[in-house]
Amino acid sequence: MNLRSISKLLIFSLSLLMLASSCKKDPKASVGPEPNPTVPVVASRSDLTKDSIFLYAKETYYWNEGMPTYAVFNPRSYGSNQAVLNAIIALPGTNKPTDKYSFLDDGSVSTSLGGVSGDFGFSVFYHDTDGISSTPTDDLRIKYVSPNSPAASKGLKRGYQIKKLNGRTDLSTSQSATLDFVGNAVFGSANSVSMTILKPDGSLEDVTITRASYSNNPIFLTKILNAGSKKVGYIVYNSFTTNSRDALTTEISKFQTAGATELIVDLRYNGGGSVATADVFTNLIAPAAYNGQVMYTTIWTKTMQDGNAKILSHQPLLDAQGKLQSFTGGVNGVYATYADINYKVKLVSNVDPALNDNVEIFKKIGGAEFSKIYFLVLSGTASASELLINSMKGVMPSNVKIIGQKTYGKPVGFFAIKIDKLDLYVPQFETKNQKNEGGYYSGMAVDYSVSDDVTKDFGDPTERLLAAALSYSEKGTFSISNIPSKIASVSGMSAFETQRLNEVFDKNVFKGMIDDKLRFKKQ
Repeated sequence: MNLRSISKLLIFSLSLLMLASSCKKDPKASVGPEPNPTVPVVASRSDLTKDSIFLYAKETYYWNEGMPTYAVFNPRSYGSNQAVLNAIIALPGTNKPTDKYSFLDDGSVSTSLGGVSGDFGFSVFYHDTDGISSTPTDDLRIKYVSPNSPAASKGLKRGYQIKKLNGRTDLSTSQSATLDFVGNAVFGSANSVSMTILKPDGSLEDVTITRASYSNNPIFLTKILNAGSKKVGYIVYNSFTTNSRDALTTEISKFQTAGATELIVDLRYNGGGSVATADVFTNLIAPAAYNGQVMYTTIWTKTMQDGNAKILSHQPLLDAQGKLQSFTGGVNGVYATYADINYKVKLVSNVDPALNDNVEIFKKIGGAEFSKIYFLVLSGTASASELLINSMKGVMPSNVKIIGQKTYGKPVGFFAIKIDKLDLYVPQFETKNQKNEGGYYSGMAVDYSVSDDVTKDFGDPTERLLAAALSYSEKGTFSISNIPSKIASVSGMSAFETQRLNEVFDKNVFKGMIDDKLRFKKQ
């Protein structure tokens, strides 16, 4: 029996057992519909799934304090699984921010986290041609292309202009229907997309791209750049996948070999991913002087810290290879679950992070040393990306510079809760750096505000964000006056316009940090 089958049986049994005990009227309930005392123990598959969504949130949701009882909430009264989750998101809570983080998934996130994608392999955005935010534009550009993807095999590059899309030439932002058309063509479920592209040399090319599964390499580019007499390493990293840790180690070591003394980390489109990979990246770029110091602390839901999230005993715990962890080697089938994790904070060792509970310690990987680190970010920079930045700001704040636009704002994370055919993601923990800094729910502020320039490929020293970093590295200021005036506007599109476009084009982009390093400990 595979893990998914095991989970199904566990969740269905759990729902039945808890439902039987939850049908009694709660004398403390003062709001919500009158509970039905005759809810049957035997229920449909759909009802059991709705039950489980609520019951797991009740014990693991980061803002679960004050959540209503099962009877008051009545999950079966909602028309869909998403409606149940939406109602949970809408619940009031003490110090609860707007929950833009919870979602249901069909398993695609866990697949992409492992470095496997099944799309066209490119994204798009509009170029603000005149810097006047109120002026519509039809200048649709390739925003990025994933290495190894179908789009990469067709030779697409960042900055190419799309003149025709699926036979349509009117691509102006003036109509919402047009934006929906573009979004569906590029990010929808169609098997193929056709385009006419205009290259920087003025040539036109007709391209048809067919969807396919491919191994995703999130390292889009590494390069050594010059800033005056300095050598600066530059890396474009698009997702914290579990399969990219060795490649990160290799690429950062190349910067060391080349003599780079400063580093630019381009996270402008990075929505996050694996916490364990973020730890590796942090230890690769952090100076060895911080070895043994606290990198960050993970604070879990109070219910989980107190050992009261009993429902997690129905979620089998996997090891790094995706196998069931066991207390006895599997001989007697005694498998560990998420209820066997210690969610309290405990610092035991500054040498061996494995001995600590939810306190991560700096442990340098490799020999690369950077005196200054520049992070290039935009509104889609989220989660594990923000964790990396916040961890570094906790130890070298004056030597970390953030350039671009305010980030997404996601200091919370989760692990997948498997319910039948769904994966439920609700925030379960928050992270804070060595200085106890976190809580950036509205996004991380930048040291220098500058808009994206999708007309230039990654690594072009005249591209706005990169130019600002190179300027500071060379001169100690963010002057970018050497960039042609046509694209020198740092205001770019209005925040409203950018948000409107992001809602269409980035709605399917995963933003989150998944704790994939949990280890059970016998209590």
